This record gives sequence, structure tokens and C-alpha cells, in this order.
Amino acid sequence: MHRRLAAILTADVIGYSRLVSEDEAGTLDRVRKLRKELIEPAVEAHEGRIVKPVGDGLLAEFVSAVEAVRCAVEIQRALGLANGGFGAGPPLQLRIGVNLGDVFAEGGDIHGAGVDIAARMEGLAEPGGICITRTVLGQIKGRVDVAFEDLGEIEVEDIPQPVHVFRVLLDPNAAKRPSAAAVETPWHRQWPMLALAVALFAFLVSAGLWLFASQPVPPDPEVFPLPDRT
Repeated sequence: MHRRLAAILTADVIGYSRLVSEDEAGTLDRVRKLRKELIEPAVEAHEGRIVKPVGDGLLAEFVSAVEAVRCAVEIQRALGLANGGFGAGPPLQLRIGVNLGDVFAEGGDIHGAGVDIAARMEGLAEPGGICITRTVLGQIKGRVDVAFEDLGEIEVEDIPQPVHVFRVLLDPNAAKRPSAAAVETPWHRQWPMLALAVALFAFLVSAGLWLFASQPVPPDPEVFPLPDRT
């Protein structure tokens, strides 16, 4: 067993148990077809390898976070265009998670927190979506034709520290226009500016009152008695 840095991709089929209960043989055949015709060629094209099937999904390893995310994007876009085809039945949808981290390699398998975090990213992804960690974002920003939505730091199962998560926006036009979240100043950054504005206003009011109070009071004008007309 030895340790190395790897980009890890995990994926699973949405509603797999329900699909199997409705049509076991048909669903197994469709998922095998999905792997053979779409997922495996995409992983190979992006210089990755499928480590093993994981239940209703799979675990894949890449030497580059850029290639891992490009592979995930290619798979989701192609599956969207196919409208979940690959045989008759309800549309097949995947959710995908990608992480960059240390793994322990043992034979052809990999283990460790890097794999666990990738699996948690998958669990946070929407049907047809991709979630990545901040570590992955730092490697791929500006190098993949997608945009990102910051989901913040999220506590995930069996990971001691919160993980900063980003959702991949597959719309290529979203990468060319700023989102409302990117333009709007986060609330936690607005408070210092608001506090400064309030303090400045209070200072100006206090200074004005002090200047007004310090002005000398003009003496009362002399009052001359009216002449006696008697």
C-alpha cells in the first residue's frame, strides 16, 4: 500500500433501486450499456481509469483534476442530449462528484479520505449535476468551459472538517456572464461596510452638535425706553 495524489470521480445512477424493482433485467442491461458506450470511453479519452464499479455507480481515478472534470462534464452533457436513453424505460440520470486528494493505493484499488470526500460530493450533486471541492476548483478555473456556484462550507458524513463545495453549471453561456451570486456582495462582507457607514454618520452628527453648542451666544440687543409724551 502506498500513498499518492489523485483526482477522484465517483458517479451513481439516480433512483437505481426503484428502477431495478420495476424492471431488474432491463435496468441492469441499460446501466451496462451506459457504462460501455458512454462512461468507459469518456474516462479513457480523458486519461483516467475505472477503479471499480461501486454498487449502482463507479469509482474512477485521473492524474489531472482538469481531465476529471472535463470527463464529468462530457458524460453529463452527452447523457442530457441522449435524454437518458440507452434502452427503453425511464430516463437514466447520473450525479457525479470530483475531489483532488491523497489516496492509498493497494493493488488496483484506492482508499482514503480523498475517495470518501469525492463520494460525499456525489451525494450533494443534483440529478444530472456535478459537485466539486474547492481544491478541484483551484486547479480547473478558467480551463473548463463551465461556470460554478459556490455552495459554501458543508459538513459531510465521516469528514472531520467542513468541505467547501461548488456546483458545476453545465450551461456554457453561464461561464460568460456573471451570476447574481458573483455580483452581489456576500452578507458577511456587507456588515463591516454598514458598520463603518453608521459610525461615520454618528460622528458627523456629533461634530455638528458640538459646533452648534460651541458658538457664542450673541448678547441681547439693548432696549431703550420709549420717550415720555406727557
